[in-house]
Amino acid sequence: MKNILIASSSSINNGDFLDYLLPELEIHFQNCNTILFIPYARPGGISHEEYTTKVALAFAKINKKVTGVHEFEDAALAIKNAEGIFTGGGSTFVLVSQLYKKNIMRTLSEAVKNGTPYLGTSAGSNICGLSMQTTNDMPIVYPPSFQTLGLIPFNLNPHYLDPDLNSNHMGETRETRIKEFHAYNSVPVLGLREGSWLEVKGDKITLKGNLTARLFTQNNTPVELESGKDLSFIK
Repeated sequence: MKNILIASSSSINNGDFLDYLLPELEIHFQNCNTILFIPYARPGGISHEEYTTKVALAFAKINKKVTGVHEFEDAALAIKNAEGIFTGGGSTFVLVSQLYKKNIMRTLSEAVKNGTPYLGTSAGSNICGLSMQTTNDMPIVYPPSFQTLGLIPFNLNPHYLDPDLNSNHMGETRETRIKEFHAYNSVPVLGLREGSWLEVKGDKITLKGNLTARLFTQNNTPVELESGKDLSFIK
């Protein structure tokens, strides 16, 4: 049975890395002594080692050990043997490129679908959808495919921002960009605001956190979904 937490962000305003999620993570990873971390998204271009150290400090607060997948000669075997898995944020393009380059996209998908507890934040959440095509990231590298893990039957837009009606900024809003996606694609997109996350238990998907999420479907007006709502209807 799938056991997944899909968070919009790893941190919220004035909070330390993962702090707002730690109570959930203590439950989510309760049967895990060690978490396998996938650092490939490399926010700001930091090294895999630096990123893993940052994650290890956060998980130490709930008495969990962290090892980076880059520390293993066989990444696929490390994923298959993992007690729990976390994929962090950064560049979704870099993350997806590396997962394909190392031939572990399918391995990771199968492990999580078979019940390995998984946490994704930001880029690590983007890859939970059907494709990475609704990421906010710049295409700094060229992945061989936009197809991702397919753990949920829709796409995500983490860090979703509402239009600022008082701003003089003339660039496109997130809503505009998602509508552009729907001019060519029929996949639903969930705008997940910072501080919100999805809890996936088997086939049930529940919105968590204090905020609503915004659901975009092709040729329809976007709708707000309340926290606590079962989102399993989105397909």
